[in-house]
Amino acid sequence: MPPTELAPGTGVRWREGWLAGARTVPSPHHGERPPGIAPDLVVIHSISLPPGRYGGPEIEAFFTNRLDVSQHPYFERLRGLEVSAHFVVRRDGELLQFVSCDRRAWHAGRSSFRGRENCNDFSVGIELEGLEGEAFAPVQYRVLVALLRDLRAAYPITHVAGHEHVAPGRKADPGAAFDWGGLQRSLGWPVACFAPLDPAAT
Repeated sequence: MPPTELAPGTGVRWREGWLAGARTVPSPHHGERPPGIAPDLVVIHSISLPPGRYGGPEIEAFFTNRLDVSQHPYFERLRGLEVSAHFVVRRDGELLQFVSCDRRAWHAGRSSFRGRENCNDFSVGIELEGLEGEAFAPVQYRVLVALLRDLRAAYPITHVAGHEHVAPGRKADPGAAFDWGGLQRSLGWPVACFAPLDPAAT
């Protein structure tokens, strides 16, 4: 199937849920979305492997089932886990895509949003390379803003939340240092689109 421009005049081009311009790193960890379900939620995460170390190949290895758990003591707790996200934004702004947005990535785990359980069914997962509680790089926000606009041009995205908002008490990412207000202002979307800014969203 040839690339299809879904938002005339924007230059946003998708092929079967894959975004042109992202480096494709296919993960085996995905499945079908429930029938008739298109993603309307974006869940933002943070990840670094091992925690606080940036720029290495470990995130890609983890999401593609190739992580050597003997390389670092922290990795032992990841043994046997099957995890993926749709996108990863590296510290230098590189954008990677692991799963088609038409498919269900395994990123949110046990989760709920506005009374709906199992957020993986109806969400796109975006991982920012970083550590919860620490600031993210300005270029990561620029890439994230562009990605969210691309997603909203192709899918019925209505809300953006953090992992901490869909799995409170279990997850704390992207953390207190994430600039939700700045993201909202950069996008120009209504405050009600953002779970931490809209009290009714959780």
